Amino acid sequence: MILFPPAKINLGLNILGKRSDNYHALETCMLAIGVTDVLEILPSDEFHFSHSGIPFKDGDGKNLVVQAYELMKAKYKIGSVAIHLQKNIPMGAGLGGGSADATYTLLGLNELFDLKLPSTTLEDLASELGSDCAFFVHDSPQIATGRGEILENVLLDLKGKFLKIINPGVHIGTKEAYANVSFSPDDNCIKDILKLPISDWKESLKNDFEVSAFKKHETLSMIKDKLYAEGAVYASMTGSGSTMYGVYNERPLLWDSDLFERIVEL
Repeated sequence: MILFPPAKINLGLNILGKRSDNYHALETCMLAIGVTDVLEILPSDEFHFSHSGIPFKDGDGKNLVVQAYELMKAKYKIGSVAIHLQKNIPMGAGLGGGSADATYTLLGLNELFDLKLPSTTLEDLASELGSDCAFFVHDSPQIATGRGEILENVLLDLKGKFLKIINPGVHIGTKEAYANVSFSPDDNCIKDILKLPISDWKESLKNDFEVSAFKKHETLSMIKDKLYAEGAVYASMTGSGSTMYGVYNERPLLWDSDLFERIVEL
């Protein structure tokens, strides 16, 4: 079985305040895009996990893919598998690649072992692995609230537009991202803003992480300015960074740089 866990971008990201469980209350729209990892899952006599592509450290062996398998193994009668992950999506970049890998492991195991788990159960399982993991259960844009696990379908028509994503290799840790962030006003509703023409998003659709990130990493604001200068109708940072993206009416050109850069049709 071969699966293709996608990256995502955030269209707007409001940080509404800190919760009693020390998570932050969020509002954002998440959209899966055509940049993917590759996940192969095969029956095996014993569990084995391997990876290639963009290198990463296994740490204590508890990669999110491994955690997803162990979660399913603990709750359901499944056999051993060999999993190989071809890592193409940059990590710690606001693109949700690790979360997608974990959720697609759940989806793959559900299919491989014919568990017939409904999407609601898969969402609950995914939420145990990470705040934005549940989003990847469905292939549709969704408004996420709570800590990111409460999902609502949203009508969003970007068909025919093009997306350029650029990751400059700047690392922004979670602690750094939240350290100097300001909370959004309650009336800055992303779901309402997305109903406006995309030409109005530049002034209204904000990512609250940008202000502090741009102060510390000037290259990010420079990339955003360059995206607009070459014709993007909307540009933003995704997640807590550091990937920047622009939405275009016409296919943009590559910048011929050493940055991680992709162009996909929406």
